[in-house]
Amino acid sequence: MTEHLIEFYGTECGICKEMEPLVERLEEELGIKIKKYEVWHNHENAKLFMKYDQGKCGSVPFYYNKKTGKGLCGRVSYEKLKEWALGK
Repeated sequence: MTEHLIEFYGTECGICKEMEPLVERLEEELGIKIKKYEVWHNHENAKLFMKYDQGKCGSVPFYYNKKTGKGLCGRVSYEKLKEWALGK
């Protein structure tokens, strides 16, 4: 598993559901795995989200790359998601 790529999401989040196919495509094409944390129903995951988000995004989906320290908020293009994953 790719330990440095993280996604924070909410079970009932519409934008999170819209992003699922893009995340799955990215994982398949790059041969990576993004660690996913549900934050709306899990207090520990919500605390982890706050640690990485630091008020930058404030909502889900939130993607964080631990290698680069860069995050993405909300609905983004596949190209932007791929650049984030590759550390660009």
